[in-house]
Amino acid sequence: MDMTKKVLVVFLSIVTLFLGNSAICQDAEIIPVVDETALQDSNLIEEIPLLPQPPGNIYVTDSPNDGGKSLTIKWEKSPDDGDGLNSVVEYEILRAEDMKGPFESIGSTTAGKHEFIDSTCNRKNTYYFKVVAKTPEKFKAESGISEGISPVAQWFDRTRLSMLIAVIIVVSSIGFFLFRAKKEELYIRKIAGLEAIDEAVGRATEMGRSILYIPGIMDMDDIQTIAGIAILGSIAKKTAQYETGLNVPVSRSVVMTACQEIVKESYTNVGHADAYYPEMVRYLTDDQFGFAAGVDGILLREKPAACFYLGKFYAESLILAETGFSIQAIQIAGTAESSQLPFFVTACDYTLIGEELFAASAYLSQDPKMLGSLKGQDIAKAIIIFFITFGIILESFGIHWLSNWL
Repeated sequence: MDMTKKVLVVFLSIVTLFLGNSAICQDAEIIPVVDETALQDSNLIEEIPLLPQPPGNIYVTDSPNDGGKSLTIKWEKSPDDGDGLNSVVEYEILRAEDMKGPFESIGSTTAGKHEFIDSTCNRKNTYYFKVVAKTPEKFKAESGISEGISPVAQWFDRTRLSMLIAVIIVVSSIGFFLFRAKKEELYIRKIAGLEAIDEAVGRATEMGRSILYIPGIMDMDDIQTIAGIAILGSIAKKTAQYETGLNVPVSRSVVMTACQEIVKESYTNVGHADAYYPEMVRYLTDDQFGFAAGVDGILLREKPAACFYLGKFYAESLILAETGFSIQAIQIAGTAESSQLPFFVTACDYTLIGEELFAASAYLSQDPKMLGSLKGQDIAKAIIIFFITFGIILESFGIHWLSNWL
């Protein structure tokens, strides 16, 4: 029986092979078989966005006006930057020292910007760059590789041209007036406070009382202290000539040493070296108000006929000036601290304001070199102020050629 079934199956297979499936199933309905996994994959493919189009025409140039440490990378934006189908939101810049790589990220910029400055370069190396456009979904497309380039150092920074012109004006002006000062006497306007020095020293001599001089409360690294010590030299010469007592309290040890040397030299130069003694200059304390209290005690005990406050002062300025006013001394003050000038102006007889303090040493010494330098600086400042004013006027009328040139 089993043998009969096997023969029948073979027979039917042969018949099917010759007649075809269509003959057997011509009246049957054909139902397509759908693979659900394939259908899901096709839907995912439709949802995945296409890659963005890459940036084009990348080119690199040396950054101008630098020391050879930066390169400027520019490129044409991706067609998908802005209104493109696949929105580009960022450009990443890649750099390598060989065209074959490896390329490393050195920074990025937002879409819409098509320039990047790489300031981490070395003049000895050659660099290659690529720009990568990125979408919010982190899909990206790379540009081509730029040509190799090395940064170059420039001899002159054109953005500092205005500073060069200012330096030329100042140096030329000072040099011209130094030359003139050797041949003729230069005119310097009179400064009332400095003109009153002879009066103050003369009054102290007539009254048989001493002179108090304070070169500020700061150390030797402050320019106002240096200016105050320079003026001390001129006053010390007058006190030596008139044989008037001089008292110089200071708040810094280095300033004490400098003042002692200045006073000693001044006394020696006028032939009164024997009248000098180191105690003319004495150190009190570094503490601001401790120093003010010590000076007030000297003022009340010794009652000097003239007081000089020339240097840098802070809150102690009014304390010193009021005490000096109470003993009816002639007071001459000078400082570049604008916050303390009102107190000196109110309580003192004469006040040197700002730059008058720095010009005092040249004014008192009448040294041609110092006068020429002072005159040259003043003229140079006047020329620079003229150009600044002229530029402001041009800009006010919408004329930009001067600012563009500088």
